[in-house]
Amino acid sequence: MERGDTCDIFCYDEAKVNRVRERLSKNDIHDMAQIFKVLADLTRLKVAYALCDEDELCVCDVANIIGSTMATASHHLRLLRNMGIARYRKEGKLVFYSLEDEQLKQMIRLAIEHQKEVVRVE
Repeated sequence: MERGDTCDIFCYDEAKVNRVRERLSKNDIHDMAQIFKVLADLTRLKVAYALCDEDELCVCDVANIIGSTMATASHHLRLLRNMGIARYRKEGKLVFYSLEDEQLKQMIRLAIEHQKEVVRVE
């Protein structure tokens, strides 16, 4: 730990702490953590990014994008679907996936833009 990056004494703003604790108890932080955990996997993040770029992709498309087998792509897509991040529809022999809602797309796009800003600053 670097010196100077912590308080020299221990004190806190009780009103702020209580407000935040109350909000945390009302929100399901566990579910949010699960979403971030799922997207922390590089392959699944690539899949989610691809689904931001294109409104809908079939499993074959995703497999080609991430350079995997259809089984591997399907596994990642199924996990995204089970977490409520993606949805699917079947059309004949093809299965198409898309992101569940616009807020998820915005979250991923914001992360991408943030990373571009960090890279430019360094």
